[in-house]
Amino acid sequence: MTLEYVDAGEAIDHGTLSSVPRNAPDVGFRVGYDRLLDARSESHNWLTYYGAYDGQRYSLLDQINTDTVKRMGPAWIFQAGTAGMIAGASTYAFEATPLVVDGVMYVSGWDGWVWALDAKTGDQLWRYKHAVPYDVSLCCGNVNRGVAVAKGKVFTVTPNAHLLALDSVTGERVWDKTIGDVRAGESASLAPLVVKDMVITGSAGGEFGVRGHMDAFDLESGQHRWRCYTVPKPGEPGSETWPADGEAWARGGANPWITATFDPDTNLLYAGTGNPAPDFDGAVREGDNLYTDSIIAVDVDSGTIQWHYQCTPHDVWDYDSTMENILFDQGGRKMLGHFDKNGYFFVLDRTNGELVSVTPYVDRIDWGTITRDGKVTPRKYPDAEGEPVHFYPGPAGAKEWTHAAYNPGTELFYVPVQDVGATATRRRREFREGIPYWGAGVQVDADDMRGSISAFDSEGNERWRWRNTLPMCSSVLTTAGNLVFAGTPSGEFVALDARNGEKLWEFQCGSGHHGSPMTYSVEGRQYVAVPVGWGGWIEGFLPGMLGAGHGSALIVFALPEEPATR
Repeated sequence: MTLEYVDAGEAIDHGTLSSVPRNAPDVGFRVGYDRLLDARSESHNWLTYYGAYDGQRYSLLDQINTDTVKRMGPAWIFQAGTAGMIAGASTYAFEATPLVVDGVMYVSGWDGWVWALDAKTGDQLWRYKHAVPYDVSLCCGNVNRGVAVAKGKVFTVTPNAHLLALDSVTGERVWDKTIGDVRAGESASLAPLVVKDMVITGSAGGEFGVRGHMDAFDLESGQHRWRCYTVPKPGEPGSETWPADGEAWARGGANPWITATFDPDTNLLYAGTGNPAPDFDGAVREGDNLYTDSIIAVDVDSGTIQWHYQCTPHDVWDYDSTMENILFDQGGRKMLGHFDKNGYFFVLDRTNGELVSVTPYVDRIDWGTITRDGKVTPRKYPDAEGEPVHFYPGPAGAKEWTHAAYNPGTELFYVPVQDVGATATRRRREFREGIPYWGAGVQVDADDMRGSISAFDSEGNERWRWRNTLPMCSSVLTTAGNLVFAGTPSGEFVALDARNGEKLWEFQCGSGHHGSPMTYSVEGRQYVAVPVGWGGWIEGFLPGMLGAGHGSALIVFALPEEPATR
């Protein structure tokens, strides 16, 4: 039987449906690789996803500090709102990290939205809406985590696996490249990363049984430079960790769906990879299943894997290792810190992948143990058909994708912790393209849960803990003002003392937090911005709040303006 597809015609240009002038200052043309290399020194800006290539989510700004934060209040609010029918309407969330370039803010939303705003006032300068098919297959929410800006272009990915380059002045589309097979269940949600003259992306969709990959594109033309598959095919190094017969490797998952970090000295991208597929039925993919649940170091020029470290071999708990890899130096050694979903904090030598230390960072871990030398011993897993197995942490992990931060001044890491378990019951399913390939029914605990912002040193010693009654499901930000900012699922945005965890300030934002705060300054005034919009894969990390209001606001805070003197 041959299926014929009907041409849906041209989508409406949402940029024309308002009085927005579609004219932003041309600041994006002045952003290139040299500025991105030294992004942290431009403390008034937030030029790239983590604030700098190292992933520390740390700012040198200190106008808002432990003494002044108590006077901080809203400066402006941008209400994104929703329009029309969207894919996965019940799952959208505001998960982005805004970028700021010399007074212009660029921020992405769900379902193909991108906005340029005046970073001082919140006035909209332009908007773009991509035409995303209503029936696109999405695993875990209609979300987008941010954009990249360079050479007069704003780069963003879409739920239907496209990479777009938009004109940074007008918001008009410059080029559009397909980066995945949406029919097979591939999608995209990460913030692109500009390195040298390339835009780096990663695929999503591991729950549909796709083969993960990273890609690089020429930032001027969109020409494809390289692809790095994160599951080896037969005959390649690592293929011996998959069944020799069949095609388990071809649908093996390992999608790198979170933005990589980068070290210009090693010329390596440090990316985390996702779970194997099917998530919970390990019997159909015997072996360690490289490079799933791994930290991989990828040569940025060639796209080849230089080394790897697997955090959870033969994963049957859905413990992606996609979370950020924070780069820091200590004792003359180049290090990497990674808080994994499996509940352990890994510190590696980032030049060669050698394990330096591994320690637990959440109270309840019973799926298995990892010794200090890295030996993994599984203890509880769903290996029998139809028999429920309860384990900690649940499949959303002791920390989900939301990011930890590192403060070089305190030499501490700050991590949002989810202490919640789940029950998985194995249900074998035959693979069918474009259909979820979980291999189990999963029920996350609706009670007996808690969360925290916890501070750790590089040796895994916990220095302090700020406790919350609910799991912490948003990224944290730390600054030279000795502050840590974090949002709660119940809507509070809090500022903590980075030295001891004392809560210094709180603001109720009206919706739960599942995004990433950042900070910048304009004309000498520091601002802290946080996207507020509860959603995503809520049933995976906090099912008791499935009915909570979504929200769709970007709230920007500052200290009161000083009165004019006469």
